[in-house]
Amino acid sequence: MDCNNGCAEECARKAGSKEVMETFKAKDLIITPATILKEKPDPNTLVFGTVFTDHMLTVEWSSEFGWEKPHIKPLQNLSLHPGSSALHYAVELFEGMKAFRGVDNKIRLFRPNLNMDRMHQSAIRATLPRFDKDELLECIQQLVKLDQEWVPYSTSASLYIRPTLIGTEPSLGIKKPTKALIFVILSPVGPYFPRGNFDPVSLWANPKFVRAWKGGTGDCKMGGNYGSSLFALCEAMDNECQQVLWLYGENTQITEAGAMNLFLYWINEDGEEELTTPPLDGIILPGVTRQSILDLAREWGEFKVSERYLTMDDLITALEQNRVREMFGSGTACVVCPVSDILYKSENIHIPTMENGPKLASRILDKLTNIQMEIRMFPTKCSGKMKKRGSNNNHKTLMTLASIDLGGKFLFNRSLDFDLTCVLLYMSKNL
Repeated sequence: MDCNNGCAEECARKAGSKEVMETFKAKDLIITPATILKEKPDPNTLVFGTVFTDHMLTVEWSSEFGWEKPHIKPLQNLSLHPGSSALHYAVELFEGMKAFRGVDNKIRLFRPNLNMDRMHQSAIRATLPRFDKDELLECIQQLVKLDQEWVPYSTSASLYIRPTLIGTEPSLGIKKPTKALIFVILSPVGPYFPRGNFDPVSLWANPKFVRAWKGGTGDCKMGGNYGSSLFALCEAMDNECQQVLWLYGENTQITEAGAMNLFLYWINEDGEEELTTPPLDGIILPGVTRQSILDLAREWGEFKVSERYLTMDDLITALEQNRVREMFGSGTACVVCPVSDILYKSENIHIPTMENGPKLASRILDKLTNIQMEIRMFPTKCSGKMKKRGSNNNHKTLMTLASIDLGGKFLFNRSLDFDLTCVLLYMSKNL
């Protein structure tokens, strides 16, 4: 997941050799278990993000000494100087990922390397210290393993993992921080939306409000992107809509829905059946679920899959010509969320998502859930000779949807190059 707004590796190198070269190591992890463990909640009563587990992970950093040893400790409040840069200038970033307890009772993380890639890019953009992504992931794995009983015994609930990196230097100067803190907390969660089922949401679209812009931080997972969206969300709710449809530019380009990436399944202008989503041009967050949906749909090979720009005029014209089948959002929290209506310029625009099943959205949800809960392989057969990376042969690259187990080392979770496109299954051991 490369940044599309100019925060390249060259930018990171300018940060200084200490930040570039040093990192904490999972082998140095200090674990201080909690002496009193909290009662585990009923998974059927969970509200998203309000209950937390017994432990947390912290790693402190300073420009003078580099990274300290990572520490898993009982969940506790942070002690921050009131002048910390995260509190004043939003010098911070976060991630969102999940651990699932499969029907085989194995606990798995879903494509966590993509979250680590995105977190690292966000750190570069925020001038926060770099870290070794594999070392952090190993520490997170140990945290989840320690709190494994908090992973719900349920196919409708999971353990949400929230890695966060903040600037902690006590200074009111607007500058790159000399102190920082990584912390990771865990929260057992049920469905993201209160109703907890596959009901569609309505979107409120007003071009007056913009989530992100070219040259900004829309492709990074920073708190400022979300806090600044709350006013528009309140406006949407006042207009009896659940989420905001974010538009961009004079041509009202469709970008995201709330905190979700957005997909449109339709018959395009050329008469082709197509699943499309906005391209990663710097204002779109490179979602892990977004990428997984694209990987799945391309592997199926049943319809055109594209990343292209769409405007409100394109959507309205397609609706008038009965070419729209489904619209849905995607994200780690909700997985897939169908869209039924858009309130735009005081007029309600109906999207026939539910009238069409929604067959595709439901299929994607089922496939992703099966992978997360049971790590089923797709496609059922995988043929072709594996090619070495860097080969000039014509081949496609997919990211495996299999993930890591919590009983041993990381399973293969990088790009796989194949002569014929396929996705490999890497089964894990029980804890």
